[in-house]
Amino acid sequence: MPKLLIRDLAEVVSPAGTHAPLRGPAEMSTLDAYEDAYVLCEDGRVSAVGRMSELGPLDGDVQEVDGRGRSAVPGLVDCHTHACFAGDRADEFSRRAAGATYEELHAAGGGILSTVRATRAAGEEGLADALVRHRSWMLAAGTTTFEAKSGYGLDRDTELAQLRVIREAGGIPTWLGAHAVPPEFPDADSYLDFALAEVLPEAARLAEAADVFLERGAFDATQAHRYLKACRNAGLGLRLHADQFTEGGGIPLAIELGARSADHLEATGPEGVRALAGSDVSAVLLPVAALFLGRPMPPGRDLLEAGAIVALATDFNPGSAFCERLPVAMTLACTQMGFGPNAALTACTVNAAHVLGRADSVGRIATGYDADLVLLDTSDWRHLAYHFAGDIIAAVVKGGEVAWAR
Repeated sequence: MPKLLIRDLAEVVSPAGTHAPLRGPAEMSTLDAYEDAYVLCEDGRVSAVGRMSELGPLDGDVQEVDGRGRSAVPGLVDCHTHACFAGDRADEFSRRAAGATYEELHAAGGGILSTVRATRAAGEEGLADALVRHRSWMLAAGTTTFEAKSGYGLDRDTELAQLRVIREAGGIPTWLGAHAVPPEFPDADSYLDFALAEVLPEAARLAEAADVFLERGAFDATQAHRYLKACRNAGLGLRLHADQFTEGGGIPLAIELGARSADHLEATGPEGVRALAGSDVSAVLLPVAALFLGRPMPPGRDLLEAGAIVALATDFNPGSAFCERLPVAMTLACTQMGFGPNAALTACTVNAAHVLGRADSVGRIATGYDADLVLLDTSDWRHLAYHFAGDIIAAVVKGGEVAWAR
């Protein structure tokens, strides 16, 4: 692989320092910044970053990218997606626009279960094709590292197929075995009996973490505790969908079990904010889902000021957040949750990488990190959040190679 030199950049910015996670408004808003800058990539990693005046002669084969008039930020990290699915829910979208609630659609056999039917029918090859397409959408929006969950199979074969497909596509797989109760089971407890006995042993070899939808109409705190404890014993990291519609005990459970994250938090009140701030559980905020469903935004500013570990993600899925663009989540964080652009960038780079256990290799433009960068067609990187859903990404570099360019 030749060296890759991205030269004459108007601006390069990256979360400051070397540690992770970053907490609080000051730390999350502090960026390392270089003007009239370059980034040198060798063997898939950043070997140097600095001002053009500091760049010396280079030996060997060098591929150069002209960065004039452009800025660069780290490759974005989407730490919460459901990108491995088949079909769509455009009809459900229309019904919800006419007044149906998410809970009503779910109770009537729509919602998650409608995607389960389509995903089961697609087969492993169909799911692989769908995820490659979805991955290309995310890459074009600046995402170079992504997590994706199962949870649209809810049977043994499809759940495991989802996890294999995610791994093979370069994603970070999470077993969302407790997403909903499939129709062939009479209740949540009998379904968990099956999932833990028949699916967990193989899922634990494919996935890095397990997740549960702790919510009214899905799984309660007692059931979530049983599921997560079994997954932890099998060696999986733990994550929770918590407080999306109601405060159901997800935050105390996440803290008790040492989960990596509690995600959503639209219904989280002051006590939950304080509890997360005093813990090592990351708060993964999904403002696109709140906007899509007409829900209150998560208490992002409160969490930020309290010192919680805060990350942003898309929640990309066909029902409640059909959006693969992390810059949209950044815009919503800035306009609806009291973040500044700097903190929003940190939340979907190094802090999101921390949630996925990769903060030592992705999420920063710094020596020794993976050479994952987003080049913006503007000299001011803040347009990434400021230009709402704007087409401003000029190129994406992953592993020291140009993986996408406009």
